[in-house]
Amino acid sequence: MLPKKQEHQKELRRLEQPPNDKQSYVIPQYEGEVISIPGSKSVFRIMTSALQSDDTIAVFTSGGALADAPGFHHHEEAHDVFLVTKGQVKLWNGDKCKIMGPGDFGYVPPHTIHNPQLLGPTTETFGLITPASWLEFFRYVAEKYDGILYPEFDDRNLKEILIPKVMAAKGQFDVHFHPHHEGCAVSEWDADDEKLPDGNLPYYLRANTGPRWLLGGVLSRPFITTKQSAGKFAISSIESSSRYGASVFEKKMTFPSVHHCLSVVEGALEVTVEDLAPCVLREGETIFVAAGTPFALKFASKFVRVWSFTSGDGIEALVHEAGEPWKGYAIPDSVGAVDEKALEKAREKLGVRL
Repeated sequence: MLPKKQEHQKELRRLEQPPNDKQSYVIPQYEGEVISIPGSKSVFRIMTSALQSDDTIAVFTSGGALADAPGFHHHEEAHDVFLVTKGQVKLWNGDKCKIMGPGDFGYVPPHTIHNPQLLGPTTETFGLITPASWLEFFRYVAEKYDGILYPEFDDRNLKEILIPKVMAAKGQFDVHFHPHHEGCAVSEWDADDEKLPDGNLPYYLRANTGPRWLLGGVLSRPFITTKQSAGKFAISSIESSSRYGASVFEKKMTFPSVHHCLSVVEGALEVTVEDLAPCVLREGETIFVAAGTPFALKFASKFVRVWSFTSGDGIEALVHEAGEPWKGYAIPDSVGAVDEKALEKAREKLGVRL
């Protein structure tokens, strides 16, 4: 059942692009601050950037058609990720290259030469960059896009436009091109692509592999944790079901220093922020919850999958700390009781307040 709004109770803001403040908000599907690099035949839809996240994480989606890759480059400070939702991406990442499909993930730490190419015909991805102010480079080389999905027939020469702009702004942005770098051949997926590394290294993670933890009826499949990102951020698939009843996230919780950006991939998620009316999010909708803001989550359909982007140890870390490793690939038909002592210990460790 959908939540009943109390009379005169304020609602969470639904905005077409991020606001000029740090208060929580919802972005509808395919909205955001939408920009396009000329000739790329693609767009970036910015969900949150430096202003909202204290320059910690910028989260965005991208969509586009087959086009030339931007070229090999590296960042001195910025971390970059690629999480595919539709289509295929060819990603050169250090000394490896893979063809990534839906659910596949790639992490590019600083100093790693990389080059992504959308293979089309239609590709959609999620991205995260830290520090968030790196997005000023996108804004510098791109232009506003007012269309529906992406400029499929923008046949301008990407490199002829991009390289001169970058050269003119030499030293202003953390982008360092390698025009003479030769990428390696595409390699097959192997066992190394089914686990998280122990430290801050470039890697790929194949869809539906890697570690899994279960806490009550909440499953977390991390794409990356703060251990791999040098403490900067975490990304995880959070899954559950309304059939389990109340979850561990239905009591309002506050992460004093961690921002959350949650995007619904499947099903319905009910979110209550502070004393605002509960808000139901569905496929493609994204909510940003600022650090220090009380919020609660209720899984409001038979199956719910949410991708969680956090600026530190967030809701995924609670599941990992208080839950148990899960051998299955799907959420179970039934779940046992939560170890309340372990949950309280995890909250204390992570500084989470109820």
